[in-house]
Amino acid sequence: MLFRINGVSNHLHIVCDLHPSVSLADLVKDIKIASNAWMKSSEKFPDFDGWSDGYGAFTYSIKEKDRVIEYVKNQKEHHKNFNFMDEYKKLLVDHGVEFDEKYL
Repeated sequence: MLFRINGVSNHLHIVCDLHPSVSLADLVKDIKIASNAWMKSSEKFPDFDGWSDGYGAFTYSIKEKDRVIEYVKNQKEHHKNFNFMDEYKKLLVDHGVEFDEKYL
């Protein structure tokens, strides 16, 4: 399984290969449960208040894997120019995903 994580101040990017037998919702739930417990017990993240209720997920072509990994690696630099919410909305619009802003 490929698993690449990069976080900035208010969100986390994860690139992974997900086997068809594993549901995305279960993977995200397991990540949130385990990381929530670790962050609260480690005292390394005193301002951590818990994960949001939702998450966003996008698929990618295997041909684009290296480009997506580079994108995730450069999030700290990237978000100096674009805030998370504006970029997230742009990704949704660019990929034809309908959304209601109250759920973002």
